[in-house]
Amino acid sequence: MIYVLPSLSVSLGLLSLLTLNVVAANKPQDHLHSDKQCVSCHQEGISALLEVLSKPKDSCMQCHTEAQIKAGDFASAIPFTEVDGVDPELRLTADAGMRFPLLYKQSRVGSKPNEMVQVPAGTFIMGTNSRLFDEGPQHEVYLDAFQIDKYEVTNLQYETYIKAMNRRSPMHFRNRAYPEGKADHPVVFVGWDDAVDYCAWAGKRLPSDKEWEKAARGSDGRTYPWGEVFDPEKSNNPVRWHAANQTGDTTPVGAFEKGVSVHGLYDTSGNVWEWTDSWYYPYPGNEVASENYGERYKTLKGGSWFDCSFYKCGISAPLFNRSFFAKRTKNDTFGFRCAKDVAVPDEGE
Repeated sequence: MIYVLPSLSVSLGLLSLLTLNVVAANKPQDHLHSDKQCVSCHQEGISALLEVLSKPKDSCMQCHTEAQIKAGDFASAIPFTEVDGVDPELRLTADAGMRFPLLYKQSRVGSKPNEMVQVPAGTFIMGTNSRLFDEGPQHEVYLDAFQIDKYEVTNLQYETYIKAMNRRSPMHFRNRAYPEGKADHPVVFVGWDDAVDYCAWAGKRLPSDKEWEKAARGSDGRTYPWGEVFDPEKSNNPVRWHAANQTGDTTPVGAFEKGVSVHGLYDTSGNVWEWTDSWYYPYPGNEVASENYGERYKTLKGGSWFDCSFYKCGISAPLFNRSFFAKRTKNDTFGFRCAKDVAVPDEGE
C-alpha cells in the first residue's frame, strides 16, 4: 500500500491511480462487493482511505496485518479463528436454519412499507467492554417509545417507491426491476440519502443507532438476538456460508425465525448492514481518539452476509457492532429499515 508523505510531490490523481492498481492486482476475485474498486466504498478519496488503513483496528486491519497492507498483500490474511465455540470445520447446507427458500416468485411481505413493532420507553445497555475500541464503553441509554420496521426494506418495496417517485434504481436492478426471485430480499446498493428518502416517502424516518440497538438487543444487553452463544443457523452470516462452502448472498427477510429479536425484529444479526441516522461519534467515556469520529461518516448497524467471509476473519453479528461509511457509499451489503416516533397524547386527552 502507498502512503502519502508531505515531501512527495505526487498529484492526488496519479496517487489514486497507482493505489487502485496495487489493490486491484492483489485483491481476490470475489472481493467485488464494493463496485469493484476501493473508491466505491471509500468515496471520501484515496487520501482518506489510506488514512484509515494506517490506523490499528480500523477497516482492513480487521483482516490484514500492517505489514501486509504496506506490501499491498491482500491475498493473505489473519487466520480464521473459532467464533464463540463454533467449529471452523463445521459443514452446513446453504439453507440451514431458513424457513423459506433462498429464491421464490410470490412475495410474502408485499409491496407496501413494512409493518412496524413498537419498542417501549425505558433504558437499555448499549455497547460492550470486551471487543473493538469504538464499541465501548458499555453504558445505559434511556429512550422514549418508538416504532421500527419488523423487516429490512425489500427489493419489491423499493421498486414500488422508485416507480412511484421516478427515482433511479439500484445498480443490481435490470430495467428498473429487482432480480428474479428476490422480491423479499433486502434492497442493497442504496446510499444513506436513498434510505432517508424512501423512509420519508413511507411516512417514516431512519432510526438512530441507539434506537436500532435497543430494538435489536432488548434491555438485558444480550450479544445476539437469541442470547449469548453464536449460532450460524440463526442468521445470515459469513460463518454459515463458509460452512456451506458457497459464495454468500442476501436471504429473504424474516427467513431465520429463531433469530428474531426480543422486540420482534428480524435480520438484526446479519443479512445486510443497515444505515442509521446517527453520525459516527465516540460513546460517552470513550478515551480512544479516532480521526474518523464526527460528522463525516454515518453509522451502520447489524452486520451482513459478507463481512470478512473471504478472509475468514470472523463476523460482525454481535448487536453492539457498528460500522461507519460516507453517506454516498453503495454496495451489495448495505440496506436499511425505517423507524417512526410514537405520538404522545395531549394532557387533556
